[in-house]
Amino acid sequence: MIKFSEYVSLGHPDKTADYISQYILDRYIENDPAARYAVEVQIKDHYVTLAGEVTSKQKFTDKQLTEFVHEAVNRIGYTAEYQSRWGVNNTIAGKYLIVVPRIGQQSGDIARGVEDDGWGDQGIFFGYAAPDGTYEYMPADYALARRICKALFENGGGGLDIKTQVVMDGDKVKKVIAAVPILRADTKVQAYNIISKYVPGDAEIIINGTGQYIRHSTVADCGTTGRKLVVDFYGGASRVGGGAPWTKDGSKADLTLNLYARYLARIAAKKYNTEAYVSLACCIGKADVDFSICDAQGNILDEGVNVIHPSELIKRFNLDTPIYASMCEWGLFGEYQKDKAWEQE
Repeated sequence: MIKFSEYVSLGHPDKTADYISQYILDRYIENDPAARYAVEVQIKDHYVTLAGEVTSKQKFTDKQLTEFVHEAVNRIGYTAEYQSRWGVNNTIAGKYLIVVPRIGQQSGDIARGVEDDGWGDQGIFFGYAAPDGTYEYMPADYALARRICKALFENGGGGLDIKTQVVMDGDKVKKVIAAVPILRADTKVQAYNIISKYVPGDAEIIINGTGQYIRHSTVADCGTTGRKLVVDFYGGASRVGGGAPWTKDGSKADLTLNLYARYLARIAAKKYNTEAYVSLACCIGKADVDFSICDAQGNILDEGVNVIHPSELIKRFNLDTPIYASMCEWGLFGEYQKDKAWEQE
């Protein structure tokens, strides 16, 4: 069976947008663990818009929010020095970004349900776990796409805006496609050598299918929060549901019930030694969560209703601590999140 997944680095415009929002959320949580936060980010060229709602005893000025954006983008690696190497028309630098905050307060209608320790929205959510721990219970094609992307990002010598794609036939890698900003020919050779470490010698490797990739980051593509959900979750192995987990505090079902679905899937995969697929559904203002767990053939392993309050999962998963940016760096699940509670049974 042919399977495939892709992955993108933090330098990809959409992930840059995700990371900015998560980084700002950490600043709120540091000062107010009960902060309620839903701030979307759009970044194009050298301009950033922050739009959403925050309800918190911590108040930040527009100047402070701008500084947080600059810090987040610099942490990704888009520094002034990086921009000087590539050119202002080819990439961005954190310190030069122009930020426009448009932030209000959470709707009182939504707050009513949250204050009663019910879920802040209705929604459907899906979790997945592979049947063994070879790749921390993640699908092999996804895990390899992510490992290759991370290696290119950290050691490839090219630019920061990277996308990788892995095609497998059964357990064998057939093809790897990578997009890596490259200024010099020797950098392409370096990237090829890095990819070769992860795949068999007869695998096809394609780097920059158009032949040239220099202009990158948000000067080449608009970045918007929540557009890389399949990358953030399970690649091609599973459905994803609900909204984006990014831009959300722990009271939001889009984050917390997606984590819970993964947690239940890991438990089921280990217990039954099979691929586990979890489906959840909730109602705004209520704590009842309908669930179904099945294997790859659709056989029901367990189903019913769990009564679980947001506050329970916030504590269990440490979502009242500043861990949000770290969730966003290399995928929400699997080997680079082993320290997170939802990745532990």
